Amino acid sequence: MRHGKKIAKLGRTAPHRKAMLSNMMASLFINERVTTTQTRAKELKRTAERVLTCAKKGDLHARRQVLRVIADKQVVAKLFDELGPRYKSRNGGYTRVIKLGPRRGDGAFMSIVELVDRPGVAAEEAQQAETAAEEAPKAEE
Repeated sequence: MRHGKKIAKLGRTAPHRKAMLSNMMASLFINERVTTTQTRAKELKRTAERVLTCAKKGDLHARRQVLRVIADKQVVAKLFDELGPRYKSRNGGYTRVIKLGPRRGDGAFMSIVELVDRPGVAAEEAQQAETAAEEAPKAEE
């Protein structure tokens, strides 16, 4: 029975799974968006939210705890300098999972994991709204 065992094994050994999630978290924090399978996305969301909560504290102990999970010091620096202060007032829910659909090659269901309140997103949405507004009158003519 699997009582109390919440982590998905993802078809990997424990060290491989740990390394994979660490690398995916590093990519997520650098790019603020990652495309992956649905099951991996759910596990990535769980671990990334824990790490971001640690980064909000901002002290040396929290930095050392995060360095146990993510080995790249540049990623940890961005996490503590930019992302931690950005989410200081937010009580959890730092990431969102957007379901895409099946992958073409093997049919695996894909998802996008992204950080909420990204600074570039508001500008992109405004630009898309402008282009849609400009194209609407053209379509009516």
